[in-house]
Amino acid sequence: MSTVQHEVDERTNLISSNKFELLLFRLGTDAVNERSELFGINVFKVREIVAMPEITSVAGALPHNLGVVNLRGQIIPVIDLPSVVGRKPSTGLNIMLVTEFARSTQGFAVESVEEIVRLDWRHVLSAESSAAGGLVTSIARLDGDSEETRLAQVLDVEQILRQIAPKDTKDVDSDTIGAKLKIKPGAVILAADDSAVARGLIGQALEAIGAPFIMCKTGKEAWEKLQAMHSAATAEGKTIRDKVGLVLTDLEMPEMDGFTLTRNIKQDDRFKMVPVIIHSSLSGTTNEDHVRSVGADAYVAKFVAEELAATIREVITH
Repeated sequence: MSTVQHEVDERTNLISSNKFELLLFRLGTDAVNERSELFGINVFKVREIVAMPEITSVAGALPHNLGVVNLRGQIIPVIDLPSVVGRKPSTGLNIMLVTEFARSTQGFAVESVEEIVRLDWRHVLSAESSAAGGLVTSIARLDGDSEETRLAQVLDVEQILRQIAPKDTKDVDSDTIGAKLKIKPGAVILAADDSAVARGLIGQALEAIGAPFIMCKTGKEAWEKLQAMHSAATAEGKTIRDKVGLVLTDLEMPEMDGFTLTRNIKQDDRFKMVPVIIHSSLSGTTNEDHVRSVGADAYVAKFVAEELAATIREVITH
């Protein structure tokens, strides 16, 4: 486990080139075929990996919440990840993954940690059109294009947290989100996010500020849409800015990540004048440095509708 922890620390410094690091772990067997399958989470979300510490039960805790742990003075909630996804550990909950994303810190209890693999996003496919459940955002082919490749299910941790601890306040409040967006007539915001829950929240926020938008599920889909819109604009004697006011993109996406999408836009003379905002649950100075290195105009952490709206207004009026 110490070796895996070292790899987490080392590889979080990886500069994106449409590649990422996936931490593989097991949660136990499922009730149908009694197989122990591989699951994954982006290394950028993992702060550390520790042997399961002593957990303090919390009175009235929500389902799947094991309690809290005191990790070097920080009180962290611990989630029973196998029970969330319908798996039963055969050897117990032995490892805790401490994760940081979307402005929160939490521990995920798992049965075991396997390894870290480096993958190209083109080997990660959206799970929405597959038989995977709503808690899986994508399926990773661990051995590339091989016909006998192993598969790992990449969990939608944002969806998991919302499912087990739903918010008691509005995600998007039209009374606090602020003024309507002033965007060129006929132009839209082109948005890309692989998480269904994130797309829903983004859509609500954009509707609340009166922003027309086109929603894509991957960076590749957004890139292809942008090129098609450029061709349409050219045929009409217009520019791409007449069609696209701004691109709003997540970072983690199957086929093409947000870093690559942004780099493609900013290095292409056809599109480099289109503003790009990166909207991601990945936080920290390393990721923000990467955002600046690929030329994005702004970065905003998920998900506070008022901050997203304010950033869009600021970028689109410059």
